[in-house]
Amino acid sequence: MLHRTLSLLLATSFAAFAAEPVPEFHGSIERLDPALDALIAPDAKIEKLASGFNWSEGPVWRDGGLVFSDVPENTVFGWKEGDTAAKVVLKPSGSLKGDGQGSNGLQVDAKGNLILCQHGERRIARLEKDGSFTSLADKYEGKRFNSPNDLVIAKSGTIFFTDPPYGLKKGEAPELSQHGVYAVTPEGKVSLVIADIRFPNGIGLSPDQKTLYVAVSDPQNTRVMAYDLQEDGSAKNGRVFFNAQPLKSAERKGGCDGMKVDASGNVWTTGPGGVLVISKEGKHLGSILTGQATANCAFGGEDRGTLYITADMFLLRVKTLTKGL
Repeated sequence: MLHRTLSLLLATSFAAFAAEPVPEFHGSIERLDPALDALIAPDAKIEKLASGFNWSEGPVWRDGGLVFSDVPENTVFGWKEGDTAAKVVLKPSGSLKGDGQGSNGLQVDAKGNLILCQHGERRIARLEKDGSFTSLADKYEGKRFNSPNDLVIAKSGTIFFTDPPYGLKKGEAPELSQHGVYAVTPEGKVSLVIADIRFPNGIGLSPDQKTLYVAVSDPQNTRVMAYDLQEDGSAKNGRVFFNAQPLKSAERKGGCDGMKVDASGNVWTTGPGGVLVISKEGKHLGSILTGQATANCAFGGEDRGTLYITADMFLLRVKTLTKGL
């Protein structure tokens, strides 16, 4: 009951987030192929909307504004046009006792409910209107997940999610041998979709729902994988869609983490240096360079024509000429 009361109190108070001084933001857009001009206008700029976060993650557009996680702070923040700072909308977000990591990836289901990857609780959960949480998936074959990281919701209502070990508490042993990609149906049936990759992270679906993309944040082999999604929810024909490892350098921090797919099938994945824009054929068209290890991105705005980016301590945006799914 305590966490319900606290969640409601913070959701209604919208206490402004007082940020510590942070470095000045410097970013740029790198154009590698003329095709990028059809997705991001040549005169487009990166805008800084808010700053001072510990590690911002999991953005999603909801109720006319953006909500996103600060994982170590166990908090979901919100930002709307006209705000001078992000505001707390939910705390705790992923560790109800406050002794673990908060929420990571967020999504909104067909009914407008916020769905959270709760690191600390090691589950996928739905936020209810009274501020409580309903667990949608917390175990596979009787064993607790590692720490669900990111998710995508299919048109059928099935949730596909990744389960690397990043959110485990210090000294907490995993119960599952694999870093799996799982699915949970609206009826609550959990299945293991992919078992043979380490450090699966961001996840997305093609516009026709036939291809499942998984960003792999393995520091030695960061990449985006593609799989043919079958009617029964299984995945076959795993292949490297884009290898981002050669892009890594001292100046370009980060690996493949969060991702989104636009209405034309282009993949926008975080990676070394910022957000990589990859055509549906797997060609690197350009990058939104943030200068930071960049966690995730999401399309938003009333027309879904703006890309919002969580880049370490910054919340950023870039107007696009394409739209999110």
